[in-house]
Amino acid sequence: MINEHSSFQGLLVNFSSIFTEPSFRNFMALVSGWALGTGRRTISRVIQVAGFGEEQSRHHSIFYRFFSRARWTSDKLGRVVLSLVLKLIPDNLPIILTVDDTLCRKSGAHLWGGGMHHDALLSNYGRGKSFVKFFSFGHNWVIVCVCISMPWNKDRWMAVPVAFRLYRSKKRCPKAKYRKRTELAREMLSELEPQIPQARAVIIVGDTEYACREVVRNLPPRMDFIGPMAMDAALYETPPKKKSGRGRPCKKGKRLKSPKQLIKDRSFRWKPQEMLLYGRQVKVLVKTQTCLWYTVAGGRLVRMIVTRDPNGRIEDRAYFSTDAEMTSKEIAQYFSLRWTQEEMHRNVKQHLGLEDPQNGWWRRPRGKRKNKKIPGPKPHAVRGEKAVIRTAPFILTVYALVVLWYLGKGSWQEDVGRARRRAPWYRQKREPAFGDMLAALRRHLWTEQNISAPSTEQGSAKINDSLLDCLCVA
Repeated sequence: MINEHSSFQGLLVNFSSIFTEPSFRNFMALVSGWALGTGRRTISRVIQVAGFGEEQSRHHSIFYRFFSRARWTSDKLGRVVLSLVLKLIPDNLPIILTVDDTLCRKSGAHLWGGGMHHDALLSNYGRGKSFVKFFSFGHNWVIVCVCISMPWNKDRWMAVPVAFRLYRSKKRCPKAKYRKRTELAREMLSELEPQIPQARAVIIVGDTEYACREVVRNLPPRMDFIGPMAMDAALYETPPKKKSGRGRPCKKGKRLKSPKQLIKDRSFRWKPQEMLLYGRQVKVLVKTQTCLWYTVAGGRLVRMIVTRDPNGRIEDRAYFSTDAEMTSKEIAQYFSLRWTQEEMHRNVKQHLGLEDPQNGWWRRPRGKRKNKKIPGPKPHAVRGEKAVIRTAPFILTVYALVVLWYLGKGSWQEDVGRARRRAPWYRQKREPAFGDMLAALRRHLWTEQNISAPSTEQGSAKINDSLLDCLCVA
């Protein structure tokens, strides 16, 4: 039964059309269990937290079947989250989407969809004496997020995931089903575009991998892309008007200087600008030009900027926007929002255990050993496929629900004060982090459970705030 007085359960009602009635009950129980749980988030551990009240009379296997057999798709979860997020963004602001991928480390030879992927955290990108590149086994997820500003600080943004795809390495995926990460990103953006009102402008922010021909050239006209540009990019002027006569008209004009050449050009002076990047005001030197980057954007005019740190601590970098009217300050500030998705990856792994679930496994028959002559993972056909492609999107949806609930019902000033009383040495804390949002939701759910199911001997018990604070950090 849904508690009509619960703000969080009322938020979950928006997802009721995706599931059957039994699956929706399981969905609500698992979401609450995932938010209330602490430590390692395996399905069995979440069941222990979620198995209260009516759920105790049902068999625990229904929660496993929710991921492996129930009739629902992760794409519909993202659509509902997107519809809820769009209500929080004012009409006069563009919709900012970020796209990136993250590695969920796993172990075991019989995990469906697992493979070796580049591990960005272990690789040093040449910052040491030599370039070191590491690979780790696990799942690689391509995720599209919507950025929303926080009501307590308009310059503070958070990324809310709305679309998800599992990338499978070319070596471990059937040829007919293989898709590059950029192709997966393009497919997700194409599916999200019709769900956004036509009157809204859309800005997509991505890193070097997604600032490519596959993504940029296939964007609808109302979508603009902002990303880094190669320092040796071949740039051109707009094509001249077609002259009378035979032959195909030119697609590009005179060759312009690349970002690397523009940096060395002393006749083109640097312009100092002050920008809000990553939450602080910084001074940056900028050079800019409008051009065609035909290799990536085709005939679409782009605005290119080259930035330099006056203190020399950061190397020179180049960025571009497919909106040629966008200022250099807007390009740099919008691109800095890409980091909000990196923060989301960290939060969902540390606080909600994105890498913890072990569903999607297959055990070898008893007495049968793995063939040592055949290296690599050996999943059993498609055993565990649905569980794998649903569990991570479900956890990302829980993250989105925590943020959406807090923006509607949270009290950030009280939570900041509570956090500073618990850690008085944290003097610079002025805003709530995701951990504070999750703790506030836990207090809400624990209080709700105590009130809705009071002790028969003592009546409705009163929960001490200090006890709830202890439970949140336990």
